[in-house]
Amino acid sequence: MVIYNAKDYNDMSRKAANIISAQVIIKPDSVLGLATGSTPEGTYKQLVEWYKKGDLDFAKVKAVNLDEYKGLSKDNDQSYAYFMRKHLFDHVNIDINNTFIPNGLEEDSKKECARYNQVIKSLGGIDLQLLGIGGNGHIGFNEPGEAFEKETHCVKLTDDTIKANSRFFASLDLVPKFAYSMGIKNIMQAKSILLVASGKSKADALYKAIYGEIVPSVPASILQLHNNVTIVADDDALSIIKEKGLL
Repeated sequence: MVIYNAKDYNDMSRKAANIISAQVIIKPDSVLGLATGSTPEGTYKQLVEWYKKGDLDFAKVKAVNLDEYKGLSKDNDQSYAYFMRKHLFDHVNIDINNTFIPNGLEEDSKKECARYNQVIKSLGGIDLQLLGIGGNGHIGFNEPGEAFEKETHCVKLTDDTIKANSRFFASLDLVPKFAYSMGIKNIMQAKSILLVASGKSKADALYKAIYGEIVPSVPASILQLHNNVTIVADDDALSIIKEKGLL
């Protein structure tokens, strides 16, 4: 596991974008596992800037997203499909037919999970998986629990996650209560993993994920078992780790 200490959010975004751009340059037909949320927004913004300068080419890239809210259409402005188009896909030359996101409108959870697992397998697996980390240690929508979920599954979101996501919705009642998410096995099968973290609200989760026990109550702790993980985090997110003299 490699940890890069970024000065701030913008520095974190640039460093993370550098790693993703290197992956695309070295392997133009890379399969990228992508994340949503406020943390990777700056990373996507930087990738778009470099594309517009002619430094990056996404023509052969395939993208598979971590998760999607159950019950939202891809055109809903709070869906993750919409997020990806707004922040990345609409601004680079990626073939939209090569972008894959769980279908939030599929009511049959078993059917949709099986379909999405097959999508990932048909792509030959993920070359680089981008992750954020929740304040409770979740990755994707793999929430703290009693066991690690293996593959794509339908998740009942915790009250903390619903509350955290409510800032994107008009009211708490409008936040979806369920989501489709890649499982821990899907994530761990990626050839490389890039985790980005920013802000003091992520400091405790990041410390437990890197240096704590490997337990399903901190889903991100499983990353300790992967042989190619890079973490890019700013001073605030690394504050507890640095206070303990571990970095």
